Amino acid sequence: MSINLSILLIILGCAVVTFIPRVIPFIVIRNIQLPKIVVKWLSYIPICIFAALIVDSFIIQGQSLLSIDWSTLVAIIPTLIVAIWTKSLSITVIVGIVCMAAIRFLF
Repeated sequence: MSINLSILLIILGCAVVTFIPRVIPFIVIRNIQLPKIVVKWLSYIPICIFAALIVDSFIIQGQSLLSIDWSTLVAIIPTLIVAIWTKSLSITVIVGIVCMAAIRFLF
């Protein structure tokens, strides 16, 4: 399979456009002092998002039964370990994306 320059530039452009809105809010909010009530409320959001993403991608609905997507499980395990170890949403998201991309590339 060959790839020409225009397709490569489109892929890189899509990556940049996807990356910027996800990273800039983390960079901006890091330098702002938020009220304690807002910080407490925001502290629950990553847990909720992480749980929702896991359940949505981990469980597959078949014709009549639910099944498990094992490739997603393989990506979830290192991502969960990094999330517990670093407690950083940015690093956790990056590790999760890299793990899932590697699994999809290999299998």
